[in-house]
Amino acid sequence: MDYNAYSLLIDFAFASAFILFGQLLRAKVKFFQRFFVPASLIAGILGFVVGPGIFKIIPFSSKISSYSGLLIILVFVAMGIRGFNISTKGWKEDVERLGSYTCFREFSYMLQYTLPIVFGYYVLREFFPDLHPGFGMIFGAGWAGGPGTSAAIGSTFAKYGFADAVDLGMTSATLGILTAVFGGIILIKWATKKGITRYIADFESLPQELRTGLVPEEKREEMGKQTISLISLDSLAWHLALILLPAGIARLVSVYCSDTLHLEVPSFSIAFMLALIFSFCLRGAGAKKYIDNKIISRISGCATDYLIFFGMTSIKLAIVIKYAVPLGLLMLFGLVLVVGSFLYLAPRMNKKDWFERTIFCFGYLTGVYANSFMLTRIVDPDMKSKTLEDIALLDSGFTVTDILVISLGPILLSSGNIWSFLTPAFAYLIFFAVLAKVMKWWWPNLPLNRKDMIL
Repeated sequence: MDYNAYSLLIDFAFASAFILFGQLLRAKVKFFQRFFVPASLIAGILGFVVGPGIFKIIPFSSKISSYSGLLIILVFVAMGIRGFNISTKGWKEDVERLGSYTCFREFSYMLQYTLPIVFGYYVLREFFPDLHPGFGMIFGAGWAGGPGTSAAIGSTFAKYGFADAVDLGMTSATLGILTAVFGGIILIKWATKKGITRYIADFESLPQELRTGLVPEEKREEMGKQTISLISLDSLAWHLALILLPAGIARLVSVYCSDTLHLEVPSFSIAFMLALIFSFCLRGAGAKKYIDNKIISRISGCATDYLIFFGMTSIKLAIVIKYAVPLGLLMLFGLVLVVGSFLYLAPRMNKKDWFERTIFCFGYLTGVYANSFMLTRIVDPDMKSKTLEDIALLDSGFTVTDILVISLGPILLSSGNIWSFLTPAFAYLIFFAVLAKVMKWWWPNLPLNRKDMIL
């Protein structure tokens, strides 16, 4: 059948059915509740099994593999529309907490875009000489990046001859999310047994809504505020238009650069920059106050859930099997790197509430921000560690680093200029290690259990 607008509708209808069923399983099955498995992840696994991945029962269209690239553009536009909101309030008294946390976060982040690439290029290629020079980046793309970044990096690699990167990246992201879910819960259980956690003593006493995903009426929060009068325009339509406009323009610019200038520029990178400019223009015109970041975040979150589903469902099993051994070795190397660096660095580079604060990092360093919030909510239900406040303050300041890594990394690695990428990456990593030492944000002698210490 020819692909048309109704094909898109049917694909998303099937996806919605799986996502709804995934939420039903999360609400009813104890196993999924015990490990807080996201509904979109359950849906994606089911879609892979009964869709084109294995049994081919559900008649998805031939275009579902392209949806991840489309949805990631929306996610990056949402990041740009929110803009930069760096504030200096409270920095003097909180500089140690913010500074040490930043050093740990950025060091751990760049660790995934350095050592796995070295491992892939200098070790795995010795045994598998046909591997792409950028094969090692698949790990960071899936774990530190998540499904969205995997789709973005994979699409860039594909333009430079490494088409299998899309499926490998999504496989990596899936394994990362599973590590966040199961590994995060294992770490929390370990911490509670060791008396490390400050704000929960018993893992089993967590609220029921965290387990089932269903929020009771008395605990429900507003998704956002209505900033446009319904008489004029629906507020959701207003916010959706603010995302779709720069997304569409970005796609047109990307196609123009490719067809006319013969320059391959990722659509998501252009989308982020256009959205950022759009955000500044709206601020200058006095219209930024009519944008509710909660609504923008919810649109982004919705796009991410569907991205996870389509990304996992469209994974080609033959490609995973083809790369099974090197991919398995890369994932094992990365797993040891992430867990090992967390257990060693987190308590040494963070002082008070070290576990509550760094479990948030563990969540997004193994998949998606949703897991970060979930893990943090478990160990710090009343948000006493100030983790979320600090993330809100610091997060947008490092978005440019993400964009540069995601945009330039695949291009440089595909052309064989591995050290053109690794040199600044290692410099970035070393900078934060030295900064932590110089500023004395390094506490190697403090015990893991600091509940009764005055810090």
